[in-house]
Amino acid sequence: MKPRGLCLLIFACIVSIVNAQPPHGLHWSVDGNSYYENGADGITKVQLPAFTKTVVVTTQQLTPAGSAQPLGVRNFFFSDDGKKVLIYTNSKKVWRYDTRGDYWVLNTAGNSLKQIGKTLPSSSLMYAKFSPDGNSVAYVSQHNLYVEDLASNNIKQLTTDGTDRMINGTFDWVYEEEFDCRDGFRWSPDGKSIAYWKIDATKIPNFLMMDNTDSIYSFVKPVEYPVAGTDPSPCYVYVVNVATGNSTKMNMPGDPQQHYIPRMEWAANSSQLIIEQFNRKQNEIKIMYCDALNGATNEIYTENDKAWVDNKNAWSGNPFATGWEWVKNGSAFLWVSEKDGWRHIYLESRDAKKETLLTNGNYDIINLKGYDDKSGYVYFMASPENATQKYLYRVKMDGKSKAERLSPANESGTHDYDLSPNGLYASHDFSNINTSPVEDWVSLPDHKVIKQDEKGNNNFTLPHADMFTITTDDGITMDGWMVKPANFDSTKKYPVVFYVYTEPAAQTVVDEYGAAYNFLYNGDMSADGYIYMSIDGRGTPAPKGAAWRKAIYRNIGRINIRDQAMAAKKILQWPFVDTSRIAVWGWSGGGSATLNCILQYPEIYETGISIAAVDNIQTYDDIYQERYMGLPQENKEDYIAGSAITYAKNLQGHLLIIHGTGDDNVHYANAEMMLNELIKYNKIFQFMPYPNRTHSLSEGEGTFTHLKHLYTTYLQQYCPPGAK
Repeated sequence: MKPRGLCLLIFACIVSIVNAQPPHGLHWSVDGNSYYENGADGITKVQLPAFTKTVVVTTQQLTPAGSAQPLGVRNFFFSDDGKKVLIYTNSKKVWRYDTRGDYWVLNTAGNSLKQIGKTLPSSSLMYAKFSPDGNSVAYVSQHNLYVEDLASNNIKQLTTDGTDRMINGTFDWVYEEEFDCRDGFRWSPDGKSIAYWKIDATKIPNFLMMDNTDSIYSFVKPVEYPVAGTDPSPCYVYVVNVATGNSTKMNMPGDPQQHYIPRMEWAANSSQLIIEQFNRKQNEIKIMYCDALNGATNEIYTENDKAWVDNKNAWSGNPFATGWEWVKNGSAFLWVSEKDGWRHIYLESRDAKKETLLTNGNYDIINLKGYDDKSGYVYFMASPENATQKYLYRVKMDGKSKAERLSPANESGTHDYDLSPNGLYASHDFSNINTSPVEDWVSLPDHKVIKQDEKGNNNFTLPHADMFTITTDDGITMDGWMVKPANFDSTKKYPVVFYVYTEPAAQTVVDEYGAAYNFLYNGDMSADGYIYMSIDGRGTPAPKGAAWRKAIYRNIGRINIRDQAMAAKKILQWPFVDTSRIAVWGWSGGGSATLNCILQYPEIYETGISIAAVDNIQTYDDIYQERYMGLPQENKEDYIAGSAITYAKNLQGHLLIIHGTGDDNVHYANAEMMLNELIKYNKIFQFMPYPNRTHSLSEGEGTFTHLKHLYTTYLQQYCPPGAK
C-alpha cells in the first residue's frame, strides 16, 4: 500500500527490494565526464565517451595487512580531492536496507588502508562521510554521532545521549518508511560543523511482535510504531561544533510533537541551514533559514493545500536522495510544487520573494533528474500525453523557454536515466509493455547511443499485453493493461483476474515491460486461459494532475474502490468475459483493496487473494495514514468507512488471507482483526499465516515457492482457468 517496501508491483520489484541499496545510481566524477565502478580488478575509472578504463584502486590496495583477501566492497566514496577512498563493507540490514557496516579508508598517496571506528561494535557504523578537506570522517554508531581524525585515528564522540529511542544522526522506523529519511547528518561546507537530526521516540508506544520460531521459548520484538492518531516523535535539528563538541539546537517554531522535519541541508554556506517543516496533517509546509550559531529561525516560504503537500521523496525518484537543489551559485534554488494543480518546477530566489515557473503547461513533471548551472538546464521526467509513460525533458532556468523532449520520438514507453552532473551523458533504460528492456549509454542532448549494454533481460519473453482506457458511468476515464489468453477466441468466455493497488504510493498501470506479469502465478496465466488485467483509478500517483491524485483524500477504501468496481462493471459487459469467474488480488495496499472490492462489491468479485493487507486503517502509521486520511481524532468516521473490516459481514465469495506474523510494516494484528470479524458473522474463508516473515514474505527457506503454489492452487480452484 505504500512507500516503496509495501508495493510489489511486478516480479522485478522482488529483486529491487532485496538488492537496491544506498546510494542509488552511478558514482559520477565531479566533472561528469567519467564514472567509477567496482569490479574484479578493483575500482575502475571509466572515461566518457570512449569508455576507456583505468584502474584507480587495485585489489591489492584493498587488501588489509595480514589478510589474503581484499575487502568486499559494498560501496565506496572518494574524498573531494580524490586522494582518499572510503570503503563500505560487512554491511547489515536496518529495516529495509543494509545501511550499517564497517568502513575503511584508503589513502592512495601513502597507499595505506586502515579501518575507522575500530573501537566501536562491528558493523555498527552508518553513513560515514569525509569532511570537505578529507582529513576527517563522521559517522553514526548506535544512534550517536562521531568524528574521527584520519591522521591520529582519534575518535571524538559528538553526542552521548543516543539510545534505541533517542536517535542522533539517523531516523526512527516511521521517518525512514514514509519520508525516506535515513542519512541524518550533514557536514558544513567549511568542515567546522555538523548539522544533525535528533529524534525523540521515547514516548512512542511499542508494537509487540511475537517470535515463536527462533527459540524454544517465545519472545517479543518491540518496534516503536506510531499508529494513526498517535502524536509524532519530537524531531529536532542541532549543529555541533566539531572542535568543541558543543551542540546548538535550532529554534524551530511550534510544538515538536505536532510537526515533521523531513529535509534539512546547509544553505549553500557554513552559517545557515535551510529546513523544511511540515505540520502534523502535512497540508502545510514551511521553509526557513536557521542561524547555525544561535539557532534563530527566519521563515521565507509557506505552502498550503486542502489535502496534503508532497515531500521530496514523491518526486526525487530516489529513496536515498539528499541535498537541496541550489543553483546560480547559491542565489536561488529549485522547488517542486502542485499549487497550481500540476506538479511543476519553480526557480525560487534565495529569499523566496521572486518565483519563476519553469515547466509551464497543463502537465506534471514525474521526477527531477538533474540540473546544471553551467548550461542553465534542468532535467526532468514527464509524459504530457500519456500518463502510463515516462520521457526525459530539459528546460532552461530562464522561465521563458519551452520544455524540450530528449527521449526519442520513436521510442514510446517508459524511459529512465542516470544523468552525469554536467548533463552530457546518461545511462539509459527503455522498455514498454511489449518491448523487453534496452540498456545503453547516450550522449545528450542529441540522445545518440554511444554504447550498447549487454545486460538487458532480453531472454525473458512475456505474453503480449494491450494498453486500454475505460470510462465508467461516473465519467472517470482510467488507464489499464490486459493480457488475453493464448489462442484467444472472442466467441468464448474467460475468467478475469484483476491485480489491484489503488493507493497514493504507486501505479500498477505503466507502459513498461513486466508490468503485466504476475510474479506469483506458478505457470503461464495466458496459456492456462486467464484474462489478467489492472486498472489505475483516482488516488494513484499518475501524472494526471493534483485533482486526480488528491481525490482520494479522506477517501481511501471508498473512492478508489468504487473506481475499481465501476470499471469492472463495464468490463463484465464485454462478451468474452465470464461474469461468474472474476477474481481480484493484491499485496499490502493492494491486499486492502482486494478485501474492500470483494466485501463492498460481492456481486462483482467472486474470488479474492489478499496479502499483507491493512484490514483496519486505524492501525497503520501516523505519517502515511494521517497524510491521506486526516486525523482520526477529527474524522474517525472516514477511517471506519475506509477499513475492510467494516464490511466483513458482506463476504459471499471465496477469500484467501495471507500475512506474515513478523510484519513490522503492516502488523499481523490486522489479519487477526479481520479474522475475528469474519468469524463473528460465520463467514467461511481460508487463512495462511507465514511464521516470523516480514511484509515482503521473503524470509525462510522455501517461502516464496510455497507462496506461489498456494496462490496458484487457490486461484485455479475457485476461479478455474480456460474458455467456456
